[in-house]
Amino acid sequence: MWALRLSDLRHRWPQQSLGLHVAQVQLAQARHLFIHGPSGCGKTTLLSLLAGVVPVQAGQCEVLGQDLAKMSPRQRDHWRGEHLGVIFQQFNLITYLDVWANVMLPTRLFASRAQAAQRHWGSPAAQAQHVLSALGLDAALWHQPVHTLSVGQQQRVAAARALMGHPPLIIADEPTSALDEGHKDDFIRLLIGQAQAQGASVVMVSHDTRLATHFHQSHGLVRGGVV
Repeated sequence: MWALRLSDLRHRWPQQSLGLHVAQVQLAQARHLFIHGPSGCGKTTLLSLLAGVVPVQAGQCEVLGQDLAKMSPRQRDHWRGEHLGVIFQQFNLITYLDVWANVMLPTRLFASRAQAAQRHWGSPAAQAQHVLSALGLDAALWHQPVHTLSVGQQQRVAAARALMGHPPLIIADEPTSALDEGHKDDFIRLLIGQAQAQGASVVMVSHDTRLATHFHQSHGLVRGGVV
């Protein structure tokens, strides 16, 4: 199965002279794609299209076998929760909850994610323990409010949450932007290592082209958005 099949995909925001245009991208399941380009070229817009956050205006946008152009907003929202793990640039953690509660959210909100964790690990709690430890978050932090953690620790919490329930596709928007150079590669290795262990694809966008070496495929966006 293809993780992504994009063809002549176009999107333009109101008042925007040059919109996003993706000529063609295909990504096989369990492969990893890096998309790079300068600020304002449409990287976040492309991820929003892939995640079903914004509607497809024109062209083909098939993700995990689903034609997103044919789905209603409600269908896209439910599909995203069931099938995608998303790491936001600002992490979007619930600050008044502790690490454990944030990480467990996908399996508490979506039955299929809880069932997948049960099937692979025996329970969602067992998977949470594994991914938190694998991402280098000590058990002493698991019941700390996330707002007390460092930026790097919060980023790993966001990655752990995205991996919960074995989603087949992980989408990451500039997840290393707040890290210093020495920690960027470490984080990408950890994320991709855990995704590979679960058989998941990863699509990540960043302006830092040096990170492309960690991925199977790399595509560049320019202003106007042509891949």
